[in-house]
Amino acid sequence: MTIQPVAPRHLLTVAEYLEIREIELGYSELVQGRLLMTLSPAADHNRAAFELGVALRGQLPPEFEVLLDMDVDLQLAPADAPGTVRRPDVIVASREARLRTRRDGGVIRASEVLVVVEVLSPGSRRTDHVHKRGEYADAGIAHYWILDVSEPVSLLACHLAGEFGYADAGAVTGSFSAAEPFPAKIDLDALL
Repeated sequence: MTIQPVAPRHLLTVAEYLEIREIELGYSELVQGRLLMTLSPAADHNRAAFELGVALRGQLPPEFEVLLDMDVDLQLAPADAPGTVRRPDVIVASREARLRTRRDGGVIRASEVLVVVEVLSPGSRRTDHVHKRGEYADAGIAHYWILDVSEPVSLLACHLAGEFGYADAGAVTGSFSAAEPFPAKIDLDALL
């Protein structure tokens, strides 16, 4: 049996989205109060996100951790206004953020995220390179990485550059090294 979701009659706040999520499966993100549903990602996409998380885990400062496929409230609107919640493939967030959500409920907040990573899918290129890039910058997330798993695997590391949003030095293949926001080295070819 197929259940057709019913669209709400008004734009949703983050709190309303979280209530729906508990009873209505399939909605993956909230953008300016509108529910968005996406298809499940391909196996290469999921493997790359998982392997990136594993590669990062041992390189993080102890106060941070890797989380996969978690809702992040971008905090772009007041609590009583239509909100935006994205579900990145990988985030690096403070350990306290996860403990807070366990203790108090809610979702990870943009202010608790150090790095957000999107793994490109054929249908998400424009969304990830344009829309999410702007939203994550507006939310003040310091680092946004875009992982492209089409061969050769590449990673575009973006960092906040003041009022202009994110700046980047171009995509890299083979091996990715970073000094900021923490020292890291990732064998990109090993992610597939």
